Amino acid sequence: MNVAHYPDDHVVKWHQPVLALGNFDGLHRGHMKIIDRVRRRAGERGGTPAAMTFDPHPPRVVRPDKAPPLLMTKAQRIEALGRSGMQGIAVMRFTEEVSRWEPEVFVRTVLVEWLHVVEVWVGANFLFGHARGGNYSVLRSLGARYGFRAEKIDPVRYKDFVVSSTRIRRLIAEGRVDEAGALLGHHYFIDGTIVRGAGRGRQIGVPTANLQTHNELVPPTGVYATTVTIDGVVRPAVTNIGYRPTFGDAETPVIESHVFDFDCDLYDRELRLSFVQRLRDERAFPDVDALRAQIDADCRSARRLFRWISL
Repeated sequence: MNVAHYPDDHVVKWHQPVLALGNFDGLHRGHMKIIDRVRRRAGERGGTPAAMTFDPHPPRVVRPDKAPPLLMTKAQRIEALGRSGMQGIAVMRFTEEVSRWEPEVFVRTVLVEWLHVVEVWVGANFLFGHARGGNYSVLRSLGARYGFRAEKIDPVRYKDFVVSSTRIRRLIAEGRVDEAGALLGHHYFIDGTIVRGAGRGRQIGVPTANLQTHNELVPPTGVYATTVTIDGVVRPAVTNIGYRPTFGDAETPVIESHVFDFDCDLYDRELRLSFVQRLRDERAFPDVDALRAQIDADCRSARRLFRWISL
């Protein structure tokens, strides 16, 4: 995988790149249809399958007050695109100046002069250029002028819904992580570092790992069946997100995961936390014994779920 940044990397020497163009936040089922088509077309042409994304997310620049929390960090997006088979990944720095470019300036400067694309694939609703004045028809017309092919992929539906990053963000914000995972095509995950907590989990016989994450979108307070990936190994877990109301000692939400059948020191280590299903709301308990009984019940519920699904 070769990662190129615009405008820092002046020369990109990818052989006949076939490009997937978009934001690709979450890399959901709709995105993957574009990616799969790009990979196939690059194979047919003997070219380089490539994807282009933007950093920061364009709404952060053009309408920061309405910019949504993102499903992925830039590093996660690049990793996911690489895993999907993209041999080239172009990351364009999106600035106020770039936001004022007319569609033709973007096409000529970036797609033609920088990347030398031979094909560009977008979603049917892709918009670009100043005031989002460019659409697929504009891209196709400019492609004919500058010598590359432009194609689109129609929206992908899952059951009754059009798959979109906006819908997935809303589902996660509502705690409906299983439905979000169905639209994503994978469990929603966050990455982070394990930090020291109060140690109460270990005191009551349920050691937990406290995760500090840079991901912007964290599901709401509650208890979730989750998995954690440690050193490439996926392990079942149960996770509480919240304020620890039984103890009343958290001013901001804490992410605490109890990893089943695993009792090693994880402090300062990186892990990936994936959300499978919400089990219940967070609530206060009258005493530690009642809390421990509920944790045991949560673990049993999660274990039953994991017997039915593949990790």
